[in-house]
Parts: sequence; structure tokens; C-alpha cells
Amino acid sequence: MSQNAPIESGNSLFLFGRGYIARRLTAERNGPGQFGDGDGYRVIGATYRDGGTPRANGDMPIGSGEAILSALSEATHILISTPPVQGRDPVLSAVDHRKLAQLPKLRWIGYLSSTGVYGDYQGDWVDETSPLRATRARSADRMNAEAEWLKCSAAGLPVSVFRLSGIYGPGRSAFDALRKGRARRIDKPGQVFSRCHVDDICAVLRRSMAGSGSGGIYNVADNQPAPQHEVVAHAARMIGVAAPPLIPIDEADLSPAAREFYASCRRVRNDRIKKDLGVALACPTFADGLQAIADEEGLLEA
Repeated sequence: MSQNAPIESGNSLFLFGRGYIARRLTAERNGPGQFGDGDGYRVIGATYRDGGTPRANGDMPIGSGEAILSALSEATHILISTPPVQGRDPVLSAVDHRKLAQLPKLRWIGYLSSTGVYGDYQGDWVDETSPLRATRARSADRMNAEAEWLKCSAAGLPVSVFRLSGIYGPGRSAFDALRKGRARRIDKPGQVFSRCHVDDICAVLRRSMAGSGSGGIYNVADNQPAPQHEVVAHAARMIGVAAPPLIPIDEADLSPAAREFYASCRRVRNDRIKKDLGVALACPTFADGLQAIADEEGLLEA
């Protein structure tokens, strides 16, 4: 099966959250008929944070429990990209999992988690079986919310959990940081980060949604954990601008949140998305990903 093959008809997707990944996944650029009213998925609804702003007409506040359940009656697939709130998943706070189990057409639930749940491994590799060691508040909240969905899976709901590494892509890359003057190159010896281009994340989701794989937990990362300062330097060379100076971490004026970010180091294995889902990464390295962004955004045109 091609990663971008048209998806069988009769599928309806409900989005809890219409953020960067959900918008990219459902954009028509993924191929004719894959989303919309053609032969592929129909997006039948989406939510936004209570007190927030809808991204599209018809989007509902996440607290609209009964209205959401009514919309979900036609859903074959549900994608959850909403962050946890005070250690709980807001979807499960708004919609009883037992009512989700009663949805007549539901075949797939995808929960977008984070590789931050692994915590610090001092640069060692982690896979889906590695113990979770999250200590940062944000990652610990994500770990707790993920655990709620895994309990639902154990109770019979068709849940797959996707632990995403650093997400980047068009409009969200080192190119943007350089253009805005916000790029920094922090030097912490031995520090690396795993990352994944948004289109490879979408490819993973499409394969799982189309019925590939056995479900469970999937790490989503590329093949090349690397220091962030190398990514920034490479992007600067590509567009012909000077890279910011390399600053030792002890001399960098980092916010407490940024210092916490640099306090964890791990390399994320991606074998399972390849073997179980059959995904061939379009951007296996950050250099491939930056090239894809530059091509799409026309950054290198003469």
C-alpha cells in the first residue's frame, strides 16, 4: 500500500483539536479525495479549548459533551491532539469512555502523545518498552493523560498512542527562527534531540488509520538524533545567512522552561513505525526535512 494511497470510502474523522498536525493531515495537499467530500475521509467535526477560538466554522468547545457525542455517532476515526489539563486528558473529562465504546461505527482512535514521557536517559536509546521517567510537569501531565487512554485500550477501545518527538515543518522550523531573529545555538556537550517532519507524522497516522499495524504505542521520530545547534547552522547555510554564535549552556540566559528542556537527553528508536506500519520516512534526517521545507516554501529559488 502506498503511504499516500486514496483511503477507502465511508470514513468519517472527528478531530479533538485542530492544531498543526491535524490541519496538515486533513489538508487537500495529501491527495485528491483523501479528505473532504470525495472518496476518502469526511471531517465531521472538531473541537477547540473551552474559552478559546474555533479554527473553522462549526468547531465546538471541548466541553460540549452531548453535542460532541451526537457528532461522534457517525465517526469511524477519532484523532486526539489536545494537551492535558492539570494532569488529565480533557477529552475523557468531557466524554465518558463508556459512551465512546458504544459508538456504532468507531474503528480507530489516535492519541498524540510525546516522547517527553520517557524523561532523561542521558543520551541512551529508548523504545516503546522503555520505562517512563518524566519529571517535568508538562511531560508528567502528558504521561498521566496517555495512561488514561491506555486504560481505555485495555478496556477494548481501538486506541493507538503516538509518542511524537520534536515536530517541525513548513512554518515551524529553524528557517522561521532565523527569519524572526529568535534562533539560538546552545552548546551542551552530548546533548541531542530527536525530531520528525510533520509529513512523516501524517504518513504514520494515515497508515494506522487505514488499518495497517497492530496498534498500541508507536514512537514517531526520524533516524538522526542531533544537537539543535547543528540544525540551526545547517538551515543558516542553506539560505545563506550567518548562523548565531554557539553559546555554552552555562553562559546562556535561558528561561526555567528552556533549562528543563535541556535537562533531558534521549535518542528515540523508530523501528516499530517501519516494521509494524510499513512507513518509509520521506525525511529520515533533519537535512532531508529542511530541504523539503525549503522546496515547499520556495526558499532556495533564484
